[in-house]
Amino acid sequence: MASSGRRRVLLIGSSNVYGTGYLDHAETEIVRALADVSRVFFVPHALFDQRAYVAKARSRFERMGFALDAADEASDVRAAVRNAEAVFIGGGNTFRLLSALYELDLLEPIRHRVAEGMPYVGSSAGAIVAGPSLGTTKDMPIVEPPSFDALALVPFQLSPHYLDPDPTSTHMGETQEERIGQFLEEHDRTVVGLREGAILRVDGDGVTLTGVAGARIFRRGAPPLEASPPCRLDGLA
Repeated sequence: MASSGRRRVLLIGSSNVYGTGYLDHAETEIVRALADVSRVFFVPHALFDQRAYVAKARSRFERMGFALDAADEASDVRAAVRNAEAVFIGGGNTFRLLSALYELDLLEPIRHRVAEGMPYVGSSAGAIVAGPSLGTTKDMPIVEPPSFDALALVPFQLSPHYLDPDPTSTHMGETQEERIGQFLEEHDRTVVGLREGAILRVDGDGVTLTGVAGARIFRRGAPPLEASPPCRLDGLA
């Protein structure tokens, strides 16, 4: 895991919340996280149409007061990460995203820069890859990355877009809670289910739940814990 001393990581449970626009619900936290930043380096590889994704993210970050550079525009993407003021990785398919991070050889440069204090902002798939592995994603494995091992910027797993079990549903498949339970049968690692609108702010060893929705925390052998923002969750780090 990346050294925690200077760590500045913002993990956003979803890029959109019903009734609002792209990253609208997270704007205050993003601006806070990037207070000393003028340019953001964006990795758009979670979606197939990277050009459209870059245009969308650039427009949104410019409205927040930040210039945005994109990995697919860089002549030397590793050097671009080494020189970046901040990194943003957005949502999409986590398998496609992690496969690209391996192909571009970006995992270690991002880990190194975060350990140095560079802000990292991850939304949805970008939040999942900030954890140790892809083991708690809901996405289809549309491509096969070399490993499920991810950035490990934080020691806990993320499960964004978390949906609570619906007792009135006639759907017979596993709930997200049941699938997280299956993960914990194989792995002794904390899992944070982030509902749409929930945000985790990680500063050094401190973790704060913010945003407009809560989170559910799962540990092996223990009942899930409910957390509502704003609250401190420092035991996660």
